Amino acid sequence: MTEEVSTNQVSNNNLAPEEITSKDVTRAYLRWHFANEIPHSFERYLAPSLLYAMMPILKKLYKNDDDLKAAYKRQLLFFNTQLSWGGGVITGLMSSMEQQRAEEEYHKKEILMQDDLMYNTKAGLMGALAGIGDAIDSGTVQYIFIAIAVPWAQQGSPLGALFPFVCFAIYQAALGVFFARQSFTMGRNATGLMQSTGVQTAIEALSVLGLFMMGILAGNYVKVESTLKFAISGRKFVIQEILDQIVPGILPLAVVMGVYWFYTKKGLKVTQALLWLTLILIILAGVGIL
Repeated sequence: MTEEVSTNQVSNNNLAPEEITSKDVTRAYLRWHFANEIPHSFERYLAPSLLYAMMPILKKLYKNDDDLKAAYKRQLLFFNTQLSWGGGVITGLMSSMEQQRAEEEYHKKEILMQDDLMYNTKAGLMGALAGIGDAIDSGTVQYIFIAIAVPWAQQGSPLGALFPFVCFAIYQAALGVFFARQSFTMGRNATGLMQSTGVQTAIEALSVLGLFMMGILAGNYVKVESTLKFAISGRKFVIQEILDQIVPGILPLAVVMGVYWFYTKKGLKVTQALLWLTLILIILAGVGIL
């Protein structure tokens, strides 16, 4: 009888979930980071990437094959978000929630970490975090790196091409690891990280800086000038000189704002915008305005 009890205890201990460490969470995020778009599908979008990221953690938590299969299915439902902000927070958060679920199942407790709760948490965060991440990373930070490197590129230095690529890649990987580890530590309260004063201040500061950088890029590298000249009563008028005295850079600004207006009305149809812009500029150049 004693040997049977001892055997059951050993068997039960073998099924116990292992402790998830910060190293495990870092590894999970990096797996997500480098597999992000590889298994992209219309049915599940980026869910296979998330499952691939979570697999080592799930294998440490669920020693029973049926439980492991159920966890795989939970993480394979439709999922789509931004790489570092959404991916980082949700990878860490799912690691924490799966750990709690595994402990509840192992100790035969009431299952509070239900499947619906876990998926609804992902669904609620993935869109909001994707919006923040796209605005900050793709809409601001990468252009800051590009703006820094433009002078080097104009001088023919390879650093002009490599600097923004390398810096942006390092920035996103480091940011994603930070978010993943922080959200794992904070568990179900990880959304508080995104609402904290420090993060919100950083978002606002980067947004303002991004607007300045976009204005600088438009003013310096969008070259549009008028060639229109005429004379009245013997006095020559050069339109470009007059415009420069009123609002320097008004023509490049008009072009940028025109493209922006097109995107807001027609959607992000880049090819159409380029074709219309080319046609308009050809016509204006042909009649001697530009």
